[in-house]
Order: sequence, then structure tokens, then C-alpha cells
Amino acid sequence: MHDFTLHDLQCFDAVATAGGFQAAAQHLHRSHPAVFAAVARLERQLGLVLLDRSGYRVTLTVSGKSFHRRAQGLLRELGSLRDHATHLAAGEESELRVVLGDFCPRPALLERLARFFAGEPQTRLQLYFESVSGPLERLLDDQADLILHRVDKADPRLEWLDLGAVDFIPVIAPALLPEMASPSPEHLRPLTQCVMRDSARHSPPVEFFTLDGAPQCSVPDQAMKKELVLYGLAWGHLPRHLIEEELADGRLRDLSGAQLPGRREELVAARRRDRAHGPVAQRLWSFLQAS
Repeated sequence: MHDFTLHDLQCFDAVATAGGFQAAAQHLHRSHPAVFAAVARLERQLGLVLLDRSGYRVTLTVSGKSFHRRAQGLLRELGSLRDHATHLAAGEESELRVVLGDFCPRPALLERLARFFAGEPQTRLQLYFESVSGPLERLLDDQADLILHRVDKADPRLEWLDLGAVDFIPVIAPALLPEMASPSPEHLRPLTQCVMRDSARHSPPVEFFTLDGAPQCSVPDQAMKKELVLYGLAWGHLPRHLIEEELADGRLRDLSGAQLPGRREELVAARRRDRAHGPVAQRLWSFLQAS
């Protein structure tokens, strides 16, 4: 069996799809004899009869059907490869690395990313989830193109876009602490506090909302922290958007007050100021800015 050509394969696919040589020739903008010869040559090279020519319309043989299914996959992949080459030749990125931080309102941000990347089919989204100082570490280590998290806005290495604010509230399951007008840190110190585990690998550890002297347990994400607090295994600070329903129906109690203030964190999209950003990354930046 000799190697067959892409031209012959495309002619066979056109005949199989269109149901005849004349229709295939018109679709390919080639002559009828040229398409007929290409399919006959492919059959000789394969040692297979791919088409039944006995009827008014040509049909696929059993072997032809099986071969055509595989051929269509190859031709689709070839088309995708051509599109990808065009994409690269235009200087556009084949992938973008985006990090979501632990307190992001995920549904809203994932919906935005899905909308953007639906219009950029040749650029693959490489998505990571990190906590505390993990997002910034990835960015500064050149392991991310963009992070959605908190940053020090005075850091000269970064440029950022405001995406909104996230309120953190100290909460507890009612059964874990008796009802009182103004709970203090002293009331909470004997109880386990649930804190976020920093996913950074080598950056100095950063702590948020920790109560000195209180026993602690650490978790990798806010959803797990919420579960521990709901089951009365710990108390802790949680983003308001994650617990609004539980606060409303009484499953969680808001502890915030003069002695236990909550905290507002600014959510931003941030990237390196000292790095060149490709056209797709720049379009994503503009998209987030506009939305």
C-alpha cells in the first residue's frame, strides 16, 4: 500500500458527503474527471473498495463508512491545525494562564471568562486556583499571565483593574456560641478558628483574620471553610457572597461588631507591568475593563 495524498482524501470526503462525483466536483471547484480519478487512485493505494457505484447515486461500502469516519476526524484536525498556524502567524497566544484567588465570586468571574474565551477558540485557557499569597507568587514567578485576587495597589511591579469589593464577615454556627449582645475575642479564643491555607510555595507566609492564641485548623478553599463553620466545627471569616442564604435563615450568626470587625477586600485583575502582553491577553484586559 502506497501513501495517499491529502488531495485524494479530500476528494473522497467530498464525494461521500455530497453523495456524488458531480456535486463533490462543484464543491471543490474541480473537474468531475479529476475528482473521479482521485478517489479511484485512493482506492488502489488502500487496496479497498470505498464506494459502491452500482446505483444511481454512489454510496459508501462497509469499508468506506469505517474509513470515512476516521478520515473526517483527520480532516477536522487538519483544519484546526491550519487555523492554529494562522493564529500563531498573527502573533496571537496559543494559551493564557489565569489564576483565580480564593475569595473570588467564582460563578460571576467564570461566566466572564467563558464568554471571552468562547470568542477566542484558538487560545486555550489554562486556569489555576490559588489561595492567600499563592496568586501573586504565580504571577511574579512568570507562571501566570493574569490573576484575579487582592494585590498591594502600590506595588510598582503590577498594573491592575478594579473588579469590585468583597466583604468578609466573622461568622459562627449558633450552637457553638451562646447568644450574646457583643461577642469579644475572649469569647472566641477557646474555640477553633478556621483559616485559609496559603498555597504559596516559597513566599513568606501571610495571615488574614487570625486571632492570637486561638486553636486553628486550615483549609485550602473558602467552600471547605464554610462547611466546617456550618457544622459547628470552627468559626471564621467568610465572604458575604458565599453565606448570604445561611445568614438569612439563621444557620450562621454574624459576629461582627466593634470588637470583631469585618473587613472589605478589593478584588482586582492584575498583571505584570514589566512584561509584554500579547494581543489576546490585551483583549482580555480590555474585556474585563469594559465589563
